[in-house]
Amino acid sequence: MKRKWLNRFNSLNYSHAYRLVLEYIEIFYNTIRIHNHCNYMSPDEFEKLYKRVNILPTA
Repeated sequence: MKRKWLNRFNSLNYSHAYRLVLEYIEIFYNTIRIHNHCNYMSPDEFEKLYKRVNILPTA
């Protein structure tokens, strides 16, 4: 995370750094970055697929 995100910005104070970390998690880590425990999908994609599969009626 430090190389990918935080080194791009100069943190002004603790609250600014905190917002940068939250942005990284919300914008990149959960929406774009793939995770091997999610079958190489982003957590958002995996969650959407999970919801879609659970809506289907079981036979």
